[in-house]
Amino acid sequence: MPPPTSPVLVTKIKVQLKLAIARLRMVQKRDEALAKTQRRAMAQLLEQNKVDSARIRVENIIRSDIITELHEILELYCELLLARAGLLEASPTCDPGLEEAVKSIIYAAPKTEIKELQTVRTLLAEKFGKEFVLQATENSDRKVSEGVVKKLSVTPPKDELVQGYLEEIARAYGVDWPKGKNKELGDPPDFMDDDDDDENPSGGQAQRVLEEPLVGVDEEAAAELKAQEDLSKATPPKSFGPASPLHVNPPSASTDNIHPKVTLNRQELTTPTKKPAAVTRKPSEQKGDGVPDLDELAKRFAQLKR
Repeated sequence: MPPPTSPVLVTKIKVQLKLAIARLRMVQKRDEALAKTQRRAMAQLLEQNKVDSARIRVENIIRSDIITELHEILELYCELLLARAGLLEASPTCDPGLEEAVKSIIYAAPKTEIKELQTVRTLLAEKFGKEFVLQATENSDRKVSEGVVKKLSVTPPKDELVQGYLEEIARAYGVDWPKGKNKELGDPPDFMDDDDDDENPSGGQAQRVLEEPLVGVDEEAAAELKAQEDLSKATPPKSFGPASPLHVNPPSASTDNIHPKVTLNRQELTTPTKKPAAVTRKPSEQKGDGVPDLDELAKRFAQLKR
């Protein structure tokens, strides 16, 4: 049977949880600063081609990163217990919603350097009893977080992980390691170089290429290329096309414009004059040389007066 719950005990647990959270955050910042220094040292070893030494020392960096991740998980569990402190006071037994967090802290506390976390473990053992603590320490019921169990394991890192760490460190610090890794794709193709003048000749080079004899081309194709070259060089004659593209019909004569004129570019265009058509007269109207009779004219004026 677990001992009866005391409000003072729960208060102590809350205080130690707050201290453990502060300590975990401080340790995480310290480890991050040390990790930067260690990574810089690894980059120098790789630059000096001391690969064997770098492979051994990089395991410390990997382990430090794993411990940092463990501290983050434990910090979250401490915050969870602090937020649900009311469940600790409600019942002497551990609530199912707190069981994973409580047992993970009890399991991991002896394996860390956080003294405040070990004090929390002692207070939790006092609250829930020795059997509960033994069950959590051995993880007999598998209630401890799998992430916590894996990060506290002492198995060495795999070769793939070590290689990945070294390559990432070399890339971050600009170290060419492994040697020639950037050349795995091969040299760039020729068209990426500044050889455009040879492939696309222009000006004098194009003229020289056209003047050179064509190898492997039959005479008919060569003659056609020569004709195209001559055509491109030829300039159109000035008198190309009709002599005058402008066609203007002169206006007809009228009482207002007896002598019409047509101008083009301020120059008058003259049209040939047409001879008046011969007027056919009656025999009575013709006399001698074709002049009308005076008597006939007098009769016309008399009719007009009427």
